Amino acid sequence: MTAKTYDAVVIGGGPAGYVCSIRLGQLAQRVLCVEKEEVGGVCLQWGCVPSKAIIETSHAYAKVRAGGFGLRVESAHIDANEMQDWKDGIVKRLTGGVRLLFKSNNVDLVYGDARVAGHRSVAITTREGTTETVEVTKGIVIATGSSTIEIPGFRFDGTRVIGAKQAVSLREVPKRLVVVGGGAIGMELGGAYQRFGSEIAIVETLPHLLTGVDPDVVAVVERKYTTRGAKILKNAKALGYDSATDGSLAIRVEAGGKIDSLAADVVIVAVGMRPNSAGIGLEELGVKLERGFVTADKLGRTNVPGIYAIGDCSSTPMLAHKAMKEGEVVAEVIAGRKAAKDWIAIPAAIFTDPEIATVGLSEEQARQDGVEVQVGKFPFGALGRAMALNETDGFVKVIARKETNEILGFQIVGPEAADLISESALALEMHAFLEDVGLTMHPHPTLGEGTMEATLHALGRAIHVVNRHA
Repeated sequence: MTAKTYDAVVIGGGPAGYVCSIRLGQLAQRVLCVEKEEVGGVCLQWGCVPSKAIIETSHAYAKVRAGGFGLRVESAHIDANEMQDWKDGIVKRLTGGVRLLFKSNNVDLVYGDARVAGHRSVAITTREGTTETVEVTKGIVIATGSSTIEIPGFRFDGTRVIGAKQAVSLREVPKRLVVVGGGAIGMELGGAYQRFGSEIAIVETLPHLLTGVDPDVVAVVERKYTTRGAKILKNAKALGYDSATDGSLAIRVEAGGKIDSLAADVVIVAVGMRPNSAGIGLEELGVKLERGFVTADKLGRTNVPGIYAIGDCSSTPMLAHKAMKEGEVVAEVIAGRKAAKDWIAIPAAIFTDPEIATVGLSEEQARQDGVEVQVGKFPFGALGRAMALNETDGFVKVIARKETNEILGFQIVGPEAADLISESALALEMHAFLEDVGLTMHPHPTLGEGTMEATLHALGRAIHVVNRHA
């Protein structure tokens, strides 16, 4: 690697970093991206997309086994090796696509470790062991992402005690699975293996699963999991485990002042992610950190001129689409264009069963802010399309300001919620009112009709559900 000067160096090739790099290239900036492992980061390697491949397979398997369509399949079974090979093929295509986009947009890519050596320089140690310092004329972008959190008593061993990274690569479905953590990752992966046939138990320290999500929404998911036999322990703490002679694990759990034991073949620790900000030279330059996050303003700038931060290492929520948007914003700023993080709300999706998707304020949040609201709600059980899918659990819920009918938020729990939420996000960005969505013709029969009917319900004029007021 020869010494070079770049307009920008992006440290990290995950969703934030690769998007920022590509956009910089599109804007005719000389850009270098330094990636420690592989482009795509957590999202493409073992997070967003690979996990959804596993989850989607589990849905298909459960639906085939459940019947109810007049469809009968003899001896349906899961070939975990074939499933993993298929998932790995998706990862390979996606990461290859990113590398192709780098090449097409004149982005230089180096695999190795990078360290901010100064306000305008980055020291790189490549995989091959060579070292080089490159000069930067416009900006250094920190896009180092996040890593799974380990907890005391549950050190990852890669086989029996694992994190989300290993959980999406299991080539054998465990008979008994304990999930430590009832957040999004734990509920998604736990639900997937439950549909594959695992007996699951979920241990959550807090009083509720999926903390921060509307309780009405969470109740639908929790009921589905428990109906299928899941053991859910809340206000509980996983203390550690003992190994049995047969190779299984006995997980010690404290709940209600008593210590109990849960038998498991595999335990997934899914208690969250932490930002990757240490050891890359930020502290030495005086870059401000808060709880490990690299603080940045609406333009992505840190307190040190010329250094920017985007994605999981910078702020919550740790979502790939939010990281991507920040990558675009910072690229525009470095290239001298006007841009800022000026979105109204960030949509979120949780791929449980049924799916959850939200954007904007929940009913509780709006009331806590002192807003007088009106609420519309429409059940998927009243939609012909949901009946045809045999997926009628859940509802669409809309929150609006009572005085003006301006939409403040949507919560969806039900089939394809993650895809349905985009219309709701646009409604918030456009400052839409209940009438804007409710009077927009939606095709029939579709799941999207639920969004229309929920807004009409808030107005007291829904057709396919009883209105609370006229």
